[in-house]
Amino acid sequence: MRDVAFFDILRQALWVSVAMSAPVLTAALVSGLAVGLLQALTSVQEMTLTFVPKVLAILIAFWVSMSFMTGLLVAFFQGQVLPLITGT
Repeated sequence: MRDVAFFDILRQALWVSVAMSAPVLTAALVSGLAVGLLQALTSVQEMTLTFVPKVLAILIAFWVSMSFMTGLLVAFFQGQVLPLITGT
């Protein structure tokens, strides 16, 4: 395999990983900001208040976007990786 093809597939794999992680990271960011704002407004500094809502938001975002992530990963492997392995 030439270096150009290797780096092109590596670049595409990085973009696929960014696209797959975006929904979960967005949910963590939004829930973290909301809980932080709530803590700043009410002066409640409880550690479980920051942890539990963020974990729940991440799990819900992962569950909702699981079909999108699977489709994206399958399309990448069928379109890029498997043709390299089989040599077509």
